[in-house]
Amino acid sequence: MLCFVFFLMCLLQLRHTMLGVMGAVTPKPIIINGTYINPELGKYHARLRTIARSCLDIKEKHGASQDGMYILTTESGTYYQAFCDMTTAGGGWTLVASVHENNINGKCSLGDRWSSQQGNDQNLPEGDGTWANTVTFGTAEASTSDDYKNPGYYDISAQDVAVWHIPNNEQQKSWTSSAILRYHTESQFLTEHGGNLYHLFKKHPLKFGAGQCQSDMGPSSPVVYDTGDKDSTANLYGPSVGKEFESGFISFRVFNADQAALAMCSGVKPAECNPQRYCIGGGGFFSDRQQCGDFTALDQASKHLTQSAVLLFYR
Repeated sequence: MLCFVFFLMCLLQLRHTMLGVMGAVTPKPIIINGTYINPELGKYHARLRTIARSCLDIKEKHGASQDGMYILTTESGTYYQAFCDMTTAGGGWTLVASVHENNINGKCSLGDRWSSQQGNDQNLPEGDGTWANTVTFGTAEASTSDDYKNPGYYDISAQDVAVWHIPNNEQQKSWTSSAILRYHTESQFLTEHGGNLYHLFKKHPLKFGAGQCQSDMGPSSPVVYDTGDKDSTANLYGPSVGKEFESGFISFRVFNADQAALAMCSGVKPAECNPQRYCIGGGGFFSDRQQCGDFTALDQASKHLTQSAVLLFYR
């Protein structure tokens, strides 16, 4: 016992000696005269102070105006990082997902999260069900290099969508300048379908055999172009399919002639029954196996399109 007490006394003496030698530790200031010494730290702290449910909330409540990564929270308190477009058409756009084709020749194979990773299987008519579930994956920063889906996809209540087609592996700082196609809606169509795509696809299931071509289409909305126009959109899909759709729209949950379900037709509204040639994502079964996958059968589309990720935003 005496030895233990002696040991404690030695430790206290050592601490006293060290404090005498080193003196009090004074933290270095990070702000001088109201200005951050490190501007990047200032930006980071500003974003922490503006945590909200969406990029639109941050813009309206806190006046944020810079494009970039922000921290958002769900209604239940889950925090996540998301990219905010604070400039296009008034800003306030939240990136919630991206569809990235990792292997154009893979048919409902590994990586086809927006259709099926389990093969072309009639026993799995809804595939992975990603468009209508709460599974999340990927990161905002890498959304042009892999599939991405954050909690905002099902948590944010929005009115409109924006879509960017960005070349694969493009870094975030170059997204806007490198886009081959960018557009947004202003019709507030999401308000009629639950406020986001999660609820839209609950209302309009992506399931083989659940509907007929043309008569059972989901919603479509006219779009406003930010990069590109109707003609450039049609050219991206190839001349042989240009008469099968009307450019200047975005459409959801359509069926082909074989009753296979496709999720989204970017920039177009189908006029015939071959949407697998220009629409993406969908259920887990196609009568023609070669049509199954995230980018279905875009064999006539330009490489600029098939080698780009499709980024989805809410506002």
